Amino acid sequence: MSLNQAQIDYWNGAQGERWAKYQNEMDRNLADSAEAALKLAKAKPGERVLDIGCGSGGTSLLLADAVGPSGAVTGVDVSQPMLKLARSRTQAKNIRFIEADAATYSFQPEFDLIFSRFGVMFFVDPVSAFANIRKGAHGRARLAFICWRGVKENEWASLPYRIAQPFLPEQPVVDPYAPGPFAFADAARLRGILESAGFREIQIEPFQGFMNLGQVPAEAAFQSTNLMGPTSRALRNADEATRARVMNAIGEELARTHSSGKEIRLATACWLVNARA
Repeated sequence: MSLNQAQIDYWNGAQGERWAKYQNEMDRNLADSAEAALKLAKAKPGERVLDIGCGSGGTSLLLADAVGPSGAVTGVDVSQPMLKLARSRTQAKNIRFIEADAATYSFQPEFDLIFSRFGVMFFVDPVSAFANIRKGAHGRARLAFICWRGVKENEWASLPYRIAQPFLPEQPVVDPYAPGPFAFADAARLRGILESAGFREIQIEPFQGFMNLGQVPAEAAFQSTNLMGPTSRALRNADEATRARVMNAIGEELARTHSSGKEIRLATACWLVNARA
């Protein structure tokens, strides 16, 4: 059994199915962050790129366009539902998808660029995982990824959770370093992980952006309670009545604070990370 089995099970269960079903919404939600990460990565024609945690393939498709027919992109993820969708989205010959745990997969030293959009924070042993990923580096390949900073800095996560708390039972104390979206909030710890894994010339810079949750408050509330963030995780085992009350409360708050017909944009706070193998 993989050390990351809990995450593998999670992304092959209802959560993976939902992310695949709502792929268009998730690509829209994360478009601002993806653009920043791709700008950082600077994929060039002819390069070979590894996309860690590629999910439904949104960033892999953009990377494949950037490297062109003379380059190649390999997307890696553990989620069968999302990879099934990823494979259905393209017939391009310069892209392939592999179902694998990046922490243990036998990578060959063939990639010029190792990239990820929010796909590297879920490892039980991040040093070992990054050391394994580094095995895929060709020479002094570039590492470029984006990850979340703390929950409190991310309005898209903190606002729904604040609204949901009165409806929730007392939540267990969360280990800030446990595998999950915000595991790399501590930049000093993140730098230490990468250094221990053998990466050098590490740069970690803050990025402030937004998450575009669409124009309909009720739909934005659905995403906050079913697709992503601490509210979604807190409601994982909640009954339908509790879920409905939380969704209604979040929807009402978003309707109050955002003009009708305008995009609902909530602030994001991330790290843009690049290094050399």
